[in-house]
Amino acid sequence: MIKNSIVLSLLFLYSNLTFAQKSNAIIGIWLNEEKDAQIEVYEKDKLFFGKIVWLKNAKDENGNWVLDNKNPDLSLRNRKKMGLTILHNLKWDGDKNEWNGGEIYDSREGDTYSLFARVDSENELNLRGYIGFSLFGKTTTWTRSSLK
Repeated sequence: MIKNSIVLSLLFLYSNLTFAQKSNAIIGIWLNEEKDAQIEVYEKDKLFFGKIVWLKNAKDENGNWVLDNKNPDLSLRNRKKMGLTILHNLKWDGDKNEWNGGEIYDSREGDTYSLFARVDSENELNLRGYIGFSLFGKTTTWTRSSLK
């Protein structure tokens, strides 16, 4: 009886540790597929967000910060792309082994898409942005960056 209790306790502890590791696997700095931006993914209030922390071309030819000039909200077009939060409100779904329910903002085009993401290996993050149904979307793969 005591032996069974110990085994069950250890299994419970192991499953909680596994869950914690898996849900946080997305946290870190990722290089986008085009290799011209790095995005830091972080957790806040059990949701995951991502902000741009490096851009290959953060400034234009005149030395001015590149702005979010394609944003559909005219009042936001003067904000810098550097530091811009582009991933919003991703939530860990342990049943599906993915983060979902969030959005990704494409500052190149000024479009926002529904999003789900999966870490397929320690260094590979697959993001699927879509409108309506995930069948009608695009998947992009980011790689973990060594930037700290």
